Amino acid sequence: MLEIIIQSQKNQKQIALVENGKLLEYYEEDEEYKKREGNIYIGIVKNIINGMQSAFVDIGTEKNSFIHLKDILPKIDETKGIPNENVEISQIIKPSQKLLVQVRKDSNDKKGARVSSHINLPGKYIAFLPNTDIVTISQKIEDTKEQERLKKLVRENLSEGNGAIIRTSAQGKEKEVIEDIKRIEKKWNDIIQTSIDPELKQPQLLYKSENIIEKMLMDLTGNTIQKIMVNDRTIKEELETFKKENQEYANLEIEVKEKENLLEIYEVEKQIEKSRNRKIWLKCGGFITIDRTEALTAIDVNTGKYTGTQNVEQTIYRVNQEATIEIAKQLRLRDIGGIIIIDYIDMKEEKNREKIQEILEKELKKDRSKTQVEGFTKLDLMELTRKHICSHKD
Repeated sequence: MLEIIIQSQKNQKQIALVENGKLLEYYEEDEEYKKREGNIYIGIVKNIINGMQSAFVDIGTEKNSFIHLKDILPKIDETKGIPNENVEISQIIKPSQKLLVQVRKDSNDKKGARVSSHINLPGKYIAFLPNTDIVTISQKIEDTKEQERLKKLVRENLSEGNGAIIRTSAQGKEKEVIEDIKRIEKKWNDIIQTSIDPELKQPQLLYKSENIIEKMLMDLTGNTIQKIMVNDRTIKEELETFKKENQEYANLEIEVKEKENLLEIYEVEKQIEKSRNRKIWLKCGGFITIDRTEALTAIDVNTGKYTGTQNVEQTIYRVNQEATIEIAKQLRLRDIGGIIIIDYIDMKEEKNREKIQEILEKELKKDRSKTQVEGFTKLDLMELTRKHICSHKD
């Protein structure tokens, strides 16, 4: 049974996704922290930095945002395309020019937000990609016939000059996908009309991205979530409105328990506290350590107390296997994004390395976030990337 628990107090919400009592995902939403990732702005180009092929753009926030040439030039392919950068950024944009941008990475204490002119408008069944003819599909939809059906359906219903990423939730759907395309294109047209208004002289927010709860409901289908528990009647009323507007959530149970600590249910608080530990012990006696830095996240696998059998290779493989399953869980639970490097215990046999990679890819399919496993490097380190779901302040 999949449930969402929302514990609201003062200016903060704690949001937990729980399956049969086990914590899968956990987020904290601070109302005082202004999340901007995903927001769309009409910005004003301020300074061009030719040496870095970049520019600063005023989007009306405390610090000017940063944009690189590759985030202005048209994309060749949404996932692998490399734009032609044999041009100077000063030939593409000019100071004082208006520029429609979307925040890709929030600002922090040291620097402003990272923005892009490549817009991605999320919907229930597609992610809308304006000004491109690219139509791609979630890797989690593996049936070839279904892939082709959905691609054909989306292409036939998208306006000319627009593309999309077809989401996993689109599988088996038709009418719902078409309605989703119409809804998002209308939203996009409204954004465009506002952005080209000649009276608009200052930076302005044109689209605010969904909050954590909205994103969870968008990503998880109504048939998947059985229950939402909240301790705030106002939140319950908002969810009831959402339920009425979305037929697929007709059977969703929304329960309110005011003045109660909902995180004590299933001992969620203890699970949250455990998820903050640097060291995580494995059932076999081995352990992993997780160290997050600004550049990347390093995960180290150790045999710990596990001695295993006389076959050293099998002992090492057993620890690496168990570590892989736990690592996939922790990436989702901690919402770790960016570059991730896993230092497995060295395996001599190539077939064992291949098995570990297969297990990692299989376990990551349970994650609703986009992940990309690059494989083992020459230094025998596993390299992968993950897009975090909730933007972080650090």
